[in-house]
Amino acid sequence: MEKKKTLVLGASLNPSRYSNLAINRLVSYKHPVVAIGLRKGEVAGVPVSTEKENFEAVDTVTLYLNSKRQVEYYNYILSLNPERVIFNPGTENPELYKLLKDNNIEFEVACTLVMLGSNQY
Repeated sequence: MEKKKTLVLGASLNPSRYSNLAINRLVSYKHPVVAIGLRKGEVAGVPVSTEKENFEAVDTVTLYLNSKRQVEYYNYILSLNPERVIFNPGTENPELYKLLKDNNIEFEVACTLVMLGSNQY
């Protein structure tokens, strides 16, 4: 089965943050990962960018930004045209759900770590 690329949006260099754990877990499950955060750096060998980069073939966007911080990324997320967006706990956003729905992009309110651990990713 081909692994699909995941964008971790809201990536943290802090090892105790869930976004950091998610990058590590995705890498350990051999998923291709790209990441955008507030600070440049590297997590589990994945470069963390601070720019809205034009990543190719992003299948999943997993969010680690609260709903207010998501607003500036709406058009960016839509421009990537992912298959799905995962809203991790604390990132729920009905306004973005509607935008995604209007653009035929699936979304799940779920936890990336739990999904990976239970083979639902």
